Amino acid sequence: MTNLAIKIILWFFLISLFIGTLGYFGGWLGDAADTAKKEFSASAMLKKYEWFKDASAQLDKKTADVSVYESRVKNLEDAYKGKDRTQWLRSDAEQYNVWQSEVAGVRASYNLLAAEYNSNMAKFNYSFCNAGDLPRGATTPLPREYKPYITQ
Repeated sequence: MTNLAIKIILWFFLISLFIGTLGYFGGWLGDAADTAKKEFSASAMLKKYEWFKDASAQLDKKTADVSVYESRVKNLEDAYKGKDRTQWLRSDAEQYNVWQSEVAGVRASYNLLAAEYNSNMAKFNYSFCNAGDLPRGATTPLPREYKPYITQ
């Protein structure tokens, strides 16, 4: 092979290496741009904000549901104040157990949703919710987290 042929082959190799490197890093940049568009587009931000509003409303509802069940349980306990549970009407004892079970289920559901809410609020791609500014017409900011969890 001649010296010129070796130089031409080496030149094409270096150009191919340079173009391949540009393509590789261009792919990384393209993927980063696609991810940023997917996570921070107006439609994605709206969905995330709506999720927080919906989750907040659900958590408030679950708290209210627990209060309703606890009130029912307390009323039933007051009706049988001073009596052992074995002296209760069977239907009342069964209803009491159902309400206790339902309260436990609502509390577990609350804790699960609160954990998801807190986890999402801590993620950097949800950080727009922590900005502290309220949209026009809003009077109360979204809670930064729902804690403590319901344990009783």
